[in-house]
Formats: sequence, C-alpha cells, structure tokens
Amino acid sequence: MTDTLQSPQQTLSYPFPAPPELGTVIEVAPGILWTRIPLPFRLNHVNVYAIEDGGGWAIIDTGLDYADARATWDALLAGPLSGRRLTRVIVTHFHPDHIGLAGWLCARFNVPMLTTQTAYLGCLNVALRPGNLLAEPYRGFYLSNGFDVQTMEKISTEGHDYMWKVAPLPPTFSRVVAGDVLDIGGRSFAALAAEGHAAEQLMLYCASEKLFFPADEVLAKITPNVSVWPVDPDGDPLGLYLRSLDAIKQTIPEDVLVVPGHQLPFYGLHKRCDELALHHEMRCALIADACRKSPRAAAELVPVLFHHIQLDAHQMGFAFSEVMAHVNYMLRSGELERTTTQDGIHRLATR
Repeated sequence: MTDTLQSPQQTLSYPFPAPPELGTVIEVAPGILWTRIPLPFRLNHVNVYAIEDGGGWAIIDTGLDYADARATWDALLAGPLSGRRLTRVIVTHFHPDHIGLAGWLCARFNVPMLTTQTAYLGCLNVALRPGNLLAEPYRGFYLSNGFDVQTMEKISTEGHDYMWKVAPLPPTFSRVVAGDVLDIGGRSFAALAAEGHAAEQLMLYCASEKLFFPADEVLAKITPNVSVWPVDPDGDPLGLYLRSLDAIKQTIPEDVLVVPGHQLPFYGLHKRCDELALHHEMRCALIADACRKSPRAAAELVPVLFHHIQLDAHQMGFAFSEVMAHVNYMLRSGELERTTTQDGIHRLATR
C-alpha cells in the first residue's frame, strides 16, 4: 500500500491531464513513450516507459507478474511498440510491481537486464523467497510490536501474497552504479541512487531533455511508501529518505519534467520534495502527541496515522511498516524512548 494522504497540489502542474489507457501510450518527449501496466491493488497501476534505442525500445520497469499484466504487455508489443525489438530492460528497484516481469521480458527477447546490485540481490533475497517472511523471527517482529497472533498471521500470509508475483530473474544482470551515464538512443541519462523507499533505487536524469525519472522516490499525489521490514527491524529508512529528498533538490533542477513510477508526470520537483518532507514531519508530530499521552505499542499507532482508511491485510502490513519507519527515526533522534514490558511488547513514550 502506498500512503493515500494527499498534500496540497496547487504547486504542481500536469502537462498530461489523463494517463494512457491500458495497451496505449503517450509520448512525453520525442521518442519517449509512457504507458501503464495494471496492478491488482488500491494503487492500480505502475508506470512503464519505452525509450527509442537505435532500432528498438529500452524499457524502464515492467509490472507485477500476473495474467492481466502479461496481457497488457502482449497488447503493447502487438500495438504501439510493434515493429521494433526490445534492446534492454532497465529496472529501478526490487519491488515486485517494478521487477516482476523483468525476467519474462528478458527471456522473451533475449535482452539484458540493467539495474543496481542491491535491486538484483534484494529481489533474489526477498521477492523470490517470500516464504522467508513466515520465519519465526519475522513473526516475532509483529508480535513484539503489539499485534495479536491472528493479525500477525494474516499479515505474514495474505499481506505478502504479492511477493510471489515475480517471474524468475535472469541469471545475470548489467550493474548500474550512481554516477554512471547510460547512452539510450543517443541521449545521455545520468544514474543516481535513492534510498528510503527501496535500497539503491535507480533514478535517471536526462539533462538535454530536462527529464527526471525518480521511480517511486517522488510521486505527485501520494507519498511513496517508506517502511521498516522484519529483515532490518532497526533500520532508518525515513532518515535515508529525507536525505535523498535533499540530495535530489541539490542535484536536479526545479524545471525538469518529473516522470515517476506511478500517477501523472508533473512539474514542480523541489516543491513536491518539500511537501513530502513536511508530510513526514507532521506524522512524527502525531506519533509524538499520541505517545506523550500514554506509552503505545507501534501497532497501536497504526490508527493514529491511518484512521481514514479501512485496512486489509496487505494494507495493514504496509501501514505498520510505515509507522515503524517513523518510530525508528524518532528513536534515533531521541524524541521517543522504548521499553519492553513483562509481556514482551515494546512500548514507546515521548521524551
């Protein structure tokens, strides 16, 4: 689940007021096509881009591996992308909605997959082995933070069902590192790495066209998911995310067209980065206020931040993981302190 709290949007402008229909494309710049692949979630799509690359198309991101997504790809390849081969598949990060069909496309067209090392290894470790999430230490992560056994079981099973929807990865990949420059069809794309939403998430910047592909790091109308997961229970993804937003503002000009991993392309990059940082500051304030009134387990803070949404198991897992991102950030800053009570549950209080 991606957080659906929206920030004021008067500061952003949208050159394309409506997205492409499934199986169709919109040209966002000469030779750069935007399309969408469906997702079976509340956030019902992922953006995919096709860039003219010699006699073919370089693809950025792929969608989840399930029947509707494959059918949409078949329609694209028989329609607006027909007549040219795929040259390479570029994957921005290891989340299944972005990497899910990379292996399928690479095998189908015998082309390389380009991504960061962390994305490739992260997919091997998590997305292709979701059964790991049933391991006892992972279950303990949910229980020790205040969930009952029934809710923990639902999150550990139903909540992570999407992680199975990843086609086998290619046995090899071409590594992209921050600072690299990719030549795609005669254009130069500078590679940058973002943190917080996904480790070493690949972003691309084409200065000549004033185009910025931030993947899921900066979205127009929703806040990217920033989560703590059981595999790294003490991590600080929110701190990493806020530093990434600052780095984007220092590196990428304000006047670029932002072509993101979800929703509409937009202008107003720096303003949106500021909105996202403020959003997380406000959520930390909500947590501080709740924990000032009485010590809370992290699970008890989910309705504090997500009172406006009826959460299913999939959404509950993401919501709790977002709460933990704020909790860990505040523990590191000293704003919260954590104690473990006799029942084994971690409780949080504002200092």
